[in-house]
Amino acid sequence: MTESAVHERWMSRALELADLAQQQGEVPVGAVVVKDDKLISEGFNQSIKCNDPSAHAEIVALRNAGQVLKNYRTVDTTMYVTLEPCAMCAMAMVHARVKTVVFATRDPRTGAAGSLYQLLQHSGHNHKIEIIEGVLQPHSAELLKSFFKQRRQKKPKC
Repeated sequence: MTESAVHERWMSRALELADLAQQQGEVPVGAVVVKDDKLISEGFNQSIKCNDPSAHAEIVALRNAGQVLKNYRTVDTTMYVTLEPCAMCAMAMVHARVKTVVFATRDPRTGAAGSLYQLLQHSGHNHKIEIIEGVLQPHSAELLKSFFKQRRQKKPKC
């Protein structure tokens, strides 16, 4: 299996999790943590459900990975996420020592992997994360676009 096919397979799983988040009224973002091409953990946005601003897909997946690996360091792992990580999630990945982040679509408003900030490869950090972007980008972008379009249509009018 080619590297591209592997990335698409894991991103497809992240997109399934994003769909699950959307079904629960959350912003549709999903994430999986993989090591040696084996699923370690997964997560999806749960901030609204859990009343927890830190319950982003990436944080949920990292917390689960720590439990599975029995270590707060997730050395030699790859995080697949449907949306470019925000600053909070990017720094959690740096602290966890994630090796590679593969994301589907950029987030021009809060993206911290190059769109607004570059925290994954910041020169001041002692750990830098490899970034691969654009894997299954059209599907992720459309999922987010339709979610926010539907949300705007549901707003009550004064």
